[in-house]
Amino acid sequence: MWVTEEQIERAKQTDLLSYLQRHEPDNLQRIGSSTYCTKEHDSLKISNGLWHWFSRNIGGKNALDYLIKVKGLSFPEAVAALTEDFDSTRTEQAIRFQPVKKEFELPPLNPDIAQVKRYLLRRGIDGRLIDYCHRYGMLVEDAQYHNCIFIGRDETGAPKYGAVRSTVTNFKRELDGSDKRYCFRITPAKETGTVHLFESAIDLMSYITLDIMHRRDWTKEDYLSLGGVYANKENRPTVPVALQAYLDRNPNTEVVFFHLDNDEIGRMATSQIMRGLHDKCDQVDLPPNRGKDVNDELKIERERREISR
Repeated sequence: MWVTEEQIERAKQTDLLSYLQRHEPDNLQRIGSSTYCTKEHDSLKISNGLWHWFSRNIGGKNALDYLIKVKGLSFPEAVAALTEDFDSTRTEQAIRFQPVKKEFELPPLNPDIAQVKRYLLRRGIDGRLIDYCHRYGMLVEDAQYHNCIFIGRDETGAPKYGAVRSTVTNFKRELDGSDKRYCFRITPAKETGTVHLFESAIDLMSYITLDIMHRRDWTKEDYLSLGGVYANKENRPTVPVALQAYLDRNPNTEVVFFHLDNDEIGRMATSQIMRGLHDKCDQVDLPPNRGKDVNDELKIERERREISR
């Protein structure tokens, strides 16, 4: 497929808000006077002609960038899809591409998680917890890049979400088609009436590791990763998709414990989520005592114990 310079220039003229209003109106949600997000990705914000997907730290200037970076179209496909908006007539030969939500699919996996385990052990995570997550299909290693993939499953046990983290670089993302309603979670067999919230799966596993180190029974608690958080500039109350879905499935939840980061975004997100929950349940803010996040706190505690030996 080839596209002309004229088509490329026309495609660049379409801003994302106009594109979504025209093609995906049900996926668009207004969250401020001039700010929008998508229902599919609640951390993808659109404002003043620009957009930024905070959970993946990518953004762009127009709908062309969105179709390529978010929807996965090639450059010619994205240009063709957008230039259709300018054509008043279409022929049978015209190429029609409608961006669609990709189905969730796991990549080829290694039978073991040797490299993932070495990586998580370096982050201070308890080896028995790593084995537990692998045994129950919550932690896998992709065959090509040896990345960690933290799996979230639906009520039937089917995988619906995957948080990817490289074992050798700082690269991280979500698998295409991931459904944030089913973010990574570790839960007991029975409802507890409480849930502990974390920004990431590694923070979640770090908190449990601290419980293990302090000889607390972690198996009777419910732990949920939010798959990343953001703080809206308007300081509006909000409830992340992962938490709202959890509360819908667990309506008897009485207490939510917050263990979000100690940085500006983590503190603002905690405040906004607490106000978003309002009086639905009791809320307890328990950020890390030391370091920026729970994994920092874990590594500091391990170092302290090594020194005191």
